[in-house]
Amino acid sequence: MRALALFCLLATTALAQRTPSLMEEVGHDNLPAQRLGVDDLVAVSVYDAQELTRSVRVEQDGAIWLPLLKEGIKAAGQFPRDLETSIAEALRAGQILVDPIVKVTVVEYHSRPIAVMGAVKKPLTFQAVGAVTLLDALAKAEGLSADAGTEVIVSRPRGEESTALLERVSLTRLLRDADPAVNTVLHGGEEIRVPEAGKIFVVGNVRKPGAFPVRDAADHSVLKLVALSEGLMPYAANEAYIYRRNENGDKQEIAIPLARIMGRKEPDVPLQVDDVLYIPDNKTRRNAASIIDRIASFGTSTASGVLIWGH
Repeated sequence: MRALALFCLLATTALAQRTPSLMEEVGHDNLPAQRLGVDDLVAVSVYDAQELTRSVRVEQDGAIWLPLLKEGIKAAGQFPRDLETSIAEALRAGQILVDPIVKVTVVEYHSRPIAVMGAVKKPLTFQAVGAVTLLDALAKAEGLSADAGTEVIVSRPRGEESTALLERVSLTRLLRDADPAVNTVLHGGEEIRVPEAGKIFVVGNVRKPGAFPVRDAADHSVLKLVALSEGLMPYAANEAYIYRRNENGDKQEIAIPLARIMGRKEPDVPLQVDDVLYIPDNKTRRNAASIIDRIASFGTSTASGVLIWGH
């Protein structure tokens, strides 16, 4: 009895030493299991059959091909565990192995690309491995750039013959409100686009001319844009102009009473995306100030005795 027990122990030990770890045979880490697709790379390990243990890629027809098998094995749309069963059945049906032990691990996913582009700090394309959310995708792109607008556009594939399904997600709800309802789950094949904000342009007699992003169309007016431009320069004109294109694309010039708006004697004027606010120079005031400066300089020089009158 003891001899039988010792024999069983020795046999088990020998088998364990002879049986290499399936992961060691394959030589790759296993990625999270999800349905396979075209171009995914899988590692197939068949115990005691080194000629069948290898890494193979899912072909364009959705199949993988192994030596000694006359036909490919369908892989696209299957989980790795399902593919293990399919390979074992194919080996038995081909009379290659009587009772094959098969292990399939995922080396690389290439069938689930997610592209992030637009007003982000680092546009990129990555693979959807495991659970990926919209916030995860934006985080991989290192967040939004300073020119980002107010929404994210998620484009999802609907099939080869139909157009993509577009979903518009408010950045306010996603980031500020942390609304889980808009933190959509991504499965691969999506395109994430962050449009740039529209801009209003300020030129002329302001301290900081430039283009200013519009993230709330209802909250942009002449007073606010003057404030964003760090205020008026000296000798700014009393009247300013808004240049705007109408529905036909024709440019309009709209005069506004800037001095009266700044003095709270006239209501503020709302601005629109792509407006140009031009604040001209008041040449009359500037010339008058220049004359006053010269007179003051002349008087100072006379008082100090610098001025010498000729005879």
